[in-house]
Amino acid sequence: MSMQQGTKVVQNMGRKFGKVAVLMGGASAEREVSLMSGHGVLEALRAAGVDAHAFDPAQQDLGALKREGFARCFIALHGRLGEDGTVQGALELLGIPYTGSGVMASAISMDKVMTKRIWRFEGLPTPAWQQVHSAAQTRAALVALGAPMIVKPAREGSSIGFTKVTHADQCDAAYALAAQHDAMVLCEQFIAGDEVTCPVLGPTDAPSALPVIRIVAPEGNYDYQNKYFTDTTQYLVPAGLPAGEEEAIAALACKAYAVLGCRGWARADVMIDARTRAPYLLEINTSPGMTSHSLVPMSAKARGTSYQALCLQLLQSTALDGASAP
Repeated sequence: MSMQQGTKVVQNMGRKFGKVAVLMGGASAEREVSLMSGHGVLEALRAAGVDAHAFDPAQQDLGALKREGFARCFIALHGRLGEDGTVQGALELLGIPYTGSGVMASAISMDKVMTKRIWRFEGLPTPAWQQVHSAAQTRAALVALGAPMIVKPAREGSSIGFTKVTHADQCDAAYALAAQHDAMVLCEQFIAGDEVTCPVLGPTDAPSALPVIRIVAPEGNYDYQNKYFTDTTQYLVPAGLPAGEEEAIAALACKAYAVLGCRGWARADVMIDARTRAPYLLEINTSPGMTSHSLVPMSAKARGTSYQALCLQLLQSTALDGASAP
């Protein structure tokens, strides 16, 4: 097949999706990252011949999606008002299939406390935690959970509002920072060891894991800056874990995805205890990043799937709750 013929085949494949909105930006604290993800997806879909258009819910009425004839939505929104079931519910009402998890799974997965409750009920390992409502409760949690302790908003991502507390005199500031972003604040036992992440693709009842990535951040500080705006963090894939660990983490990620009812795609973050080598689920992201630093495209590439092919695969998976896209 000539290059010209190959281009026509790709373009014909792209046209079958109809008019596609790439939802990006939004009103969450992760707006900047969402715009980077969205523009990457938009460029990839257009290169594949998809009739794709940028759509920012913070600047446009969602009802315009119906009025302007959009057939599907690729959700590249991150955080609240995009990843938490709210946009998903609106798209359900509009009858426009979308990428990623449905309303309930999106809402639960965005809420780290509810996610941990379900995982614990299902027998999946996750660090001990306490939900707190004041600085005094945060100090009490440090006594109960021990130091170091993680303090973070329960319904944010990208390490926004995150503090690693090592001394009691840090608790007040840590609580105040987290509470700026969410009235629900989570204190979590710190697990020292390897930090890994595992993307998962597919339907709820048949998920499939992509390669595990081990994250080595400067001084172990995988914060917002080191996630998106520096090149000093190392991402190791293959992860270089001891024999059998990657397979076990992949199986754990798939189960974590399934019990929450996720679909389409997600990414599970895991800590491996350095002493026991036991894995602990931290959280699951149902609308992962698609930037140049993002982990799902990196993992897919290690499997031999290009960024463009990944975007098309995700677009193909668009659905409404209980029904597949045409």
